[in-house]
Amino acid sequence: MPELYSFIIPVYNRPDELGELLHSIAQLDQAPLFEVIVIDDGSTLRSKEIIERYDFLDIHYYFKENTGPGDSRNFGMRKAVGDYFIILDSDCILAADYLSSVDRALNEHFVDCFGGPDAAHPSFNLRQRTISFIMTSFWTTGGIRGNKKNIKRFEPRSFNMGLSRKAFEQSLGFGHLHPGEDPELVHRLWEMGFKTSFIQNALVYHKRRITWSSYARQIYRFGLARSILNSWRPQNASWVFWLPSFMVLIGICSIGLFVLKYYELAYLVLAYALFIACVGMLKIKSIMALVTVPWAFGIQSTAYAIGFFQGWVYLRVLKRDPKKEFSHMFFN
Repeated sequence: MPELYSFIIPVYNRPDELGELLHSIAQLDQAPLFEVIVIDDGSTLRSKEIIERYDFLDIHYYFKENTGPGDSRNFGMRKAVGDYFIILDSDCILAADYLSSVDRALNEHFVDCFGGPDAAHPSFNLRQRTISFIMTSFWTTGGIRGNKKNIKRFEPRSFNMGLSRKAFEQSLGFGHLHPGEDPELVHRLWEMGFKTSFIQNALVYHKRRITWSSYARQIYRFGLARSILNSWRPQNASWVFWLPSFMVLIGICSIGLFVLKYYELAYLVLAYALFIACVGMLKIKSIMALVTVPWAFGIQSTAYAIGFFQGWVYLRVLKRDPKKEFSHMFFN
């Protein structure tokens, strides 16, 4: 069982949010032994001053050239001395019982790789809470990012992911794809016989400081990354990944039929939009969610579908090389 945990935190030009994460780590209750490894990935806004505020923690700061989040996590794990790594994004905040929950779960049922859920903290703004709901709700994503109602095999995500030293040393860690480096690593771990699990109580609050336009760009890249992963390992492909494309197709068809005065499908689409808006309003606790939830759901479905379908055409139909066709998705 793990005796020492190593938090692995890459950061790029976000010292303030790193400070919030470190503050939450300092507030962990009844935590087992841990160290903190911060990897500054070539930032122009350096985090050293923030690190110095938390020198009462067993914290280690490394500055390196910009090589991307996956390579930075690998760098941190090579520097760490713990026998179990916990990988976090710098825009996360930990619940007070996070590490004790992880330790308890691993002692009861050890696995070499785990993931946990993310949620919106009450202090987050409306856009952040809306995006959190859209990305985590069973009614919008099927719970694939971590939910007891998950409709496919769970793939831990690197914003909240645990990895044993053994699994890291045998897999060599993350690859150069970004985004998508986390499910790609998980797929390799599965092939090597390692098990993954979902720890329900290993909760992080994922702040996601993004605009609507940057959210659309991020989700587009998620869809494209999934097509790349499916082309590499079709055995891990699932019908679930086609759902956003089907939703967009249904939306387009409903508009066309509405113009032709066939209203039934449009009514169904509007009913579903109203349903998720009401569920979101109750979750977010804001009447404005009636507007922001359908808006965010439309952005997510459309952007993901465009990226996923584009990747499918180029990689599965035209048989192109993903590293040549989509070189912007890979760090050298």
